[in-house]
Amino acid sequence: MKRIGGGLIDRGQSLSFRFDGKTMTGFQGDTLASALLANDVQLMGRSFKYHRPRGVLTAGSEEPNALVELRSGARREPNTRATVAELYEGLEAQSQNRWPSLAFDALAVNDLFAPVLTAGFYYKTFMWPKSFWEKVYEPVIRKAAGLGALSMEADPDAYDRAFLHADLLVIGGGAAGLAAALTAGRAGAQVVLADEDFRLGGRLLSESQTLDGRPAAKWVAEAEAELRAMENVRILGRTTVFGVYDHGVFGAVERVSDHLATPGGTSGVASGPVRQTLWRITAKRAVLAAGAMERPIAFRDNDRPGIMLAGAMRAYLNRWAVAPEGRVAIFASGDDGHRTAVDLVAKGVPVLAVIDARPDAPRFGDYTLIKGAQVTGTLGRRGLRAIEVTGADGVGTWLECAALGVAGGWNPTLHLTGHHRSKPAWDEALQAFVPGQGGPAGLAAAGAAAGRGGCAAALADGQRMAAEALAALGLSTPKVDLPSAEDLPQAIAPLWHVPGKGRAWVDQQNDVTVKDIKLAHQENMVSVEHLKRWTTLGMATDQGKTANVTALAVMAELTGQTIPETGTTTYRPPFTPVSMGVLGGGDSGPHFRPTRLPPTHHWAEQQGAVFVEVGQWMRAQYFPEKGETHWRESVDREALAVRRDVGICDVTTLGKIDVQGADAGAFLDRIYSNAMASLKVGKVRYGLMLREDGILYDDGTCARLAEDHYVVTTTTANAGPVYRNMEFARQGLFPDMDVQIVSTTDAWAQIAVAGPKSRTLIERIVDEADVSNAAFPFMACGAVTVAGGLRARLFRISFSGELAYELAVPARYGAAVMARLMELGADLGVTPYGTEALGVLRVEKGHAAGSELNGQTTAAMLGMGRMVSVKKDSIGAVMSRRPGLADDTRRLVGLMPVHPDDKVMPGAHLFTDGAARSMATDEGWITSACYSPHMQCSIGLGYLREGDRRMDEVIVAANPLEGTEARLKVVSAHFVDPEGGRLRD
Repeated sequence: MKRIGGGLIDRGQSLSFRFDGKTMTGFQGDTLASALLANDVQLMGRSFKYHRPRGVLTAGSEEPNALVELRSGARREPNTRATVAELYEGLEAQSQNRWPSLAFDALAVNDLFAPVLTAGFYYKTFMWPKSFWEKVYEPVIRKAAGLGALSMEADPDAYDRAFLHADLLVIGGGAAGLAAALTAGRAGAQVVLADEDFRLGGRLLSESQTLDGRPAAKWVAEAEAELRAMENVRILGRTTVFGVYDHGVFGAVERVSDHLATPGGTSGVASGPVRQTLWRITAKRAVLAAGAMERPIAFRDNDRPGIMLAGAMRAYLNRWAVAPEGRVAIFASGDDGHRTAVDLVAKGVPVLAVIDARPDAPRFGDYTLIKGAQVTGTLGRRGLRAIEVTGADGVGTWLECAALGVAGGWNPTLHLTGHHRSKPAWDEALQAFVPGQGGPAGLAAAGAAAGRGGCAAALADGQRMAAEALAALGLSTPKVDLPSAEDLPQAIAPLWHVPGKGRAWVDQQNDVTVKDIKLAHQENMVSVEHLKRWTTLGMATDQGKTANVTALAVMAELTGQTIPETGTTTYRPPFTPVSMGVLGGGDSGPHFRPTRLPPTHHWAEQQGAVFVEVGQWMRAQYFPEKGETHWRESVDREALAVRRDVGICDVTTLGKIDVQGADAGAFLDRIYSNAMASLKVGKVRYGLMLREDGILYDDGTCARLAEDHYVVTTTTANAGPVYRNMEFARQGLFPDMDVQIVSTTDAWAQIAVAGPKSRTLIERIVDEADVSNAAFPFMACGAVTVAGGLRARLFRISFSGELAYELAVPARYGAAVMARLMELGADLGVTPYGTEALGVLRVEKGHAAGSELNGQTTAAMLGMGRMVSVKKDSIGAVMSRRPGLADDTRRLVGLMPVHPDDKVMPGAHLFTDGAARSMATDEGWITSACYSPHMQCSIGLGYLREGDRRMDEVIVAANPLEGTEARLKVVSAHFVDPEGGRLRD
């Protein structure tokens, strides 16, 4: 192929690029495909299964063959369609799925084994012998699988996510889309116009047709200028709307800087434009004006480089000024193919003939027309050299030609209308599927996407659909003078494949032939969903956009059904491939999971704290002091300080949920397994929450601040799930209750003050309130002020087993209050402690935490079975009394090593001393373990069968992963103060 005059490229901006190491030139406005064709490169890729040489088939996002790797290093991008890759200076592209080179691919030997690599061969071949799967079959398949290759390096580019709200979303910037956008824009509606191309116009840019007697591109430029001047219109170019979701939400990807040599900033931080933006567009109404995609006709050896769709050939000719070098033939079953011949003749390109399968085909220009004939074969391995034309008499003639355009009709681009499982309807006149009934609410197709593809018809249809949307929104429709245009003849006869010997390719990317479809039918794969999976039809990057309707037609012939009776596969997002980077919205590296910082984080940094991730939170793990060389020294010191004097710890990360309303108590009775409505004002109660299946999933406290006001605390890990479940219960299960819930985890900083001297420290910071044991006993709560008037909440609860309080203040004062506590408690030996010491203290006291609440825990296992009330109903209560749960004899126990130097290993399984180590004799497991400075040995908690009856028994903890064992003594889970006297003093 060669470059000719004309086109819409900017010849004043020459661009240099490389393909497979060879330097070439193109122009601004080229795609990679058009630039390669202009440099006479027809061989652009290899097919997936047989590695057959393939050239470009289309000119758009439906391209199945011309897949390349762009860029190099960490930015290497596999499986990029050359037809939509915008050319830029320095572009670097590599062919893929070949070795050692594109011209000579050793794996093309697969083509010789085509008779055994037929439809379903994966399922048939790799079943026997069974032992070969892991040793032979799977390694070979994994090595050969895939098309392109990832760089396996971190993506250095920045991505973004953004949101838009519109009265009308117009999808597609062709004739119908521009007419719709102009109509709605002039009405004052908020309009978003999204088009996947890098310039507006759609098929108008690819045709020689005129509007108002002028080139269509001029009207497009004027329309675009008007739209860009409107403040109520936003144009999103290089943007693909890939999915339709509930409530008028559309997903779209804008390729912001993919057309630049260095896209997306550096190191994940946008120093300039981000690479891509993920848009969430919420639209009251939407018009789908995405046009249509041409389909091929399957015939013997129809996959050679140099064979492309006639409409694509027209696009390369008119928009990109690229024409075949040599004689061109057109194989058509309708009027549209003749338009390509007319345009070729007008550009001085020799047309060998138009081969029209219709016996009564009309002629539209000065070219040779062969009526009632079909193309039945081709020659040329890496480029087309000749075609066989067979007339109605059955006699075949070989004709030399350099290129072949195939025109089998057009399929409306209706995919988005089916994303809510709507099925398309068959249009007999078009011989194509059009949008059916029951699609996404508020979405209407217009123009070619609705089967109304003539230029004048598309313009009028876009205007009409916009007017209907405006009327639904209560807006009047302004007068829009559309340009005069002509609807060219579009008659078509159904021709899906040419019968005969040899392989006729339906899905060129996956190497699926008509013969494969016939074999699938013989093997009873008559459902289109089964056909798809048995043959791999339409399962790669193009998702069958050029193949599926043809395959349905072939299957319909085989089953004796009509095409609509045969049915279609289910349309699902995304419409075209979407990168994982943009789906993550830039959440990579440290942003992959956003870190939440408690209010005292920066204060803790100043104290030299070592931090640890706890869910999304970054918490102080321990506070090393000068001279401490091991983390255990710091943790032991902090834990002993709490037992001896007083310690303070930020526990803000515990979930905090305000529950208010006249029915707040009754609502919480349904949420908790134990009673909360009877809780007195000013008191706190420990509570358990069960899943619907009766399994315990969270514990915490419930404080009643007023008759209609409770504060619920949850574990850090379950703050989100508990709130979500409570909100579901409020809205879905108990909608008639007068109750409101609000998550206040981030609103309050909460500081635990624990130890024998904690009351003294609390008295120093609280304003005037009486916190004596008589006035403020264990499990009391109330509103107070601190530090001279700062509002606060005080709870007398203990996680450590010591006299303890939790002080809550507005979050922005958390660090200041922590610092003030350190000042006021200096003479008391106040010590900040982190999560490690917190864990030690809770294990020493036998308090359950996340390790104990592992999704298989019952209230009875914690020794709290009586907390599941039988006097009231609650979520999970009935299910908790099922056999197997109610009679579970495993109980939480404490464990100490018989030999003090041995370690208690979390996760180890428990066995009776002398019993065999097997699942049948397994009697429990260790949930948590730590070194206890109070006990001066390793200790642990675990669930043991009938553990409450086995105190002082010696058992064996086995760790099969590391091959270790230890003999442990069963003791009370309460290593410190089992009577609870300290926390009540």
